[in-house]
Amino acid sequence: MNKKALRSRKSILLIVFALAGFSSYAQNSVIISGQDPNRRVITTAVPFLNFAPDSRHSAMGDVGVATSPDANSAHWNSGKLAFIKEDLGFSLSYSPWLGKLVNDMSVSYLTGFKKIDENSAFAFDLRYFNMGDIQLTDGRGNELGEFNPRDIAIGGTYSRKLSQYFGLGISARFIYSNLSGNISSTTGSEAKAGVGVGADIGLYYQKPIFIGSKEGTWSWGMAITNIGPKITYNSAEDLDYIPTNFRLGTAYAVNFDTNNSLTFVFDVNKLMVPTPPQYATNEDGTLATDENGELIIEAGEDPNRALISGMFGSFSDAPGGFEEEMKEFTLSFGVEYLYAQKFALRTGYFYENPSKGGRRYFTMGLGFDLNKIGIDFSYLVPQVQNHPLAETLRFSLLYTISNN
Repeated sequence: MNKKALRSRKSILLIVFALAGFSSYAQNSVIISGQDPNRRVITTAVPFLNFAPDSRHSAMGDVGVATSPDANSAHWNSGKLAFIKEDLGFSLSYSPWLGKLVNDMSVSYLTGFKKIDENSAFAFDLRYFNMGDIQLTDGRGNELGEFNPRDIAIGGTYSRKLSQYFGLGISARFIYSNLSGNISSTTGSEAKAGVGVGADIGLYYQKPIFIGSKEGTWSWGMAITNIGPKITYNSAEDLDYIPTNFRLGTAYAVNFDTNNSLTFVFDVNKLMVPTPPQYATNEDGTLATDENGELIIEAGEDPNRALISGMFGSFSDAPGGFEEEMKEFTLSFGVEYLYAQKFALRTGYFYENPSKGGRRYFTMGLGFDLNKIGIDFSYLVPQVQNHPLAETLRFSLLYTISNN
């Protein structure tokens, strides 16, 4: 990485994604975060791809890789879709975003599926992240005008049973991220929308089991999502990773009788993106460079690596070694109570290590099934007071048609 990459790309990247909390601050902030071993946050472009989009799963602490399949499975684990019981379905979800801070940001998610036959299904999904109107400024604070930054992703999924209990799914999507229109960055480079592609692969296993006299279903799932090349907002030399994510989880649903069931779910997630290295500094605290103007890495590895190297190398490249690698895993716990398949009560907890972002929150939600129409909502309660994600609400509306 050269000196030019250290300069601020544009203020909007810093403002919008710093508020989002899980985000893409641009390359200069990656370097800054890499200099603090107590808070070495992994950052990416288009983080909205990993936002929990629907109310059911966000109410359970953002779990979803091993839960029972539904219309939103394309986001969580494409391998689940082949096991869905209904013949056709759609889901529309909406969430005001960072509503405690602003009133014009939102995340919307539309998805639909169709069973092809008993063993396969396909689906589509559309994600839209509206960041509201923002006043853009240059490096000196001069106003450059207002703009409505937005991210869009549209994709398709195919899922198939490989056996009675095991399924595989694949997805592909197109990504469009317009953060500042055509306003030039402070480096003089012409800004442009970021365009990219991503792919998912998901595995899902479910099998009926008995514990004592109680019938239940045990399932596990694994998914790698958003596998794709880096994207740029100005030049081919200034690239950012997209949020490739590894998700592994399990679920156990126990049926107490014909009307009452309880599901326990646990997920583990990790961004498959290089960890920011520790760069050498001069005596005055500035970043040190070699004779070619390249930053000198003191610990860790160069984050500018090829796709596959960056993905799988992300499990062993943290400057703090194995201990830091373990901190990069987030944990999600969830519980879902169902009554007569008509009413659902859900709760959960999400944990992220403080040095890797520090998101820690409880979640809760309700769901109602009114014949073919389902209505769900969820509510987020952070452990930290005055957190930007406080009071986050999500609403989902589902419509399904049974093949019976």
